[in-house]
Amino acid sequence: MGQLGLPELLLIGAVALVLFGPARLPELGRSLGRAMREFRDAVRGAGVDDEEKHSADGQSGGEGAAGEDGRRRPAG
Repeated sequence: MGQLGLPELLLIGAVALVLFGPARLPELGRSLGRAMREFRDAVRGAGVDDEEKHSADGQSGGEGAAGEDGRRRPAG
């Protein structure tokens, strides 16, 4: 359960062909690919930015660390 086999993929492809038509399918595929690439880059970039921020602040990222104004901020 949960795995997509060849019959399921063919059915999904046929439904997409009927809904969007043969002219729009390549455009739809490109858009989906771009969106996935941007999401992946954003996720990777967010992790790098967080590490750089903590090293620049001199903080280990401990929970409840004090900010520049002296107030406590939540970890994250």
